[in-house]
Amino acid sequence: MHMKRYTMPKFWPVARKKEKFVVTTSPGPHPKSRSIALRVVIRDVMGYAETAKEAEQIVKGGSVFVDKKRVKDDKRAIGLMDVVSFPEIKKHYRAFPSKKGLELKEIKEADSSKKLCMIKGKNVINGGKVQISLHDGRIIVLGKESKYKPGDSVLIELPSQKILQHFELKEGEKAVVIAGNNIGAEGKIKLIHDRKTMFEKSRVVVTTKDCEIETLKEYVLVGDMK
Repeated sequence: MHMKRYTMPKFWPVARKKEKFVVTTSPGPHPKSRSIALRVVIRDVMGYAETAKEAEQIVKGGSVFVDKKRVKDDKRAIGLMDVVSFPEIKKHYRAFPSKKGLELKEIKEADSSKKLCMIKGKNVINGGKVQISLHDGRIIVLGKESKYKPGDSVLIELPSQKILQHFELKEGEKAVVIAGNNIGAEGKIKLIHDRKTMFEKSRVVVTTKDCEIETLKEYVLVGDMK
């Protein structure tokens, strides 16, 4: 469960030449290129441990929660919008997209029970119920609700997964770029160009405080980040 340091994501705050290997993330909903191992978060980002062994002991001791659920795997992948909590010291952090790739920012305890998730898929299952799949691997089964669609976002309550708010991917909504060259850019959606042929890709124009950027539609997370 290790990888060579030169292959790890650039945003990991780990020295690349100090040692040859670094821990890799456990298989999960977040890709390795867009996530960071919990052990690295505890030791290198937060500084709550000096060694990998200490970080492992903190996790296995039951002191760490991710999205309001206790975790025991120190290799657990921490990805977009995940909430990492240390209840004993009353500290909470969220993984936000940034120019570096991914950044853990401290948040208020009241905000730690909410999470913004992108809808990646939608299916109709037995009984005519609607099932939506979110970017972090969650599956939520609804009634015969049809207003949700891929590309939209939902603000959910943790850990119940109750939907608190729905953000439609449309012009005028707040959004943040979660991948690509403009990752971390925040602003409002100005235009949405849906593809007209199989050779095109749908794109979105986002107006930030400094400029306008154009990026792939799949790289845009709509909703209020604050």
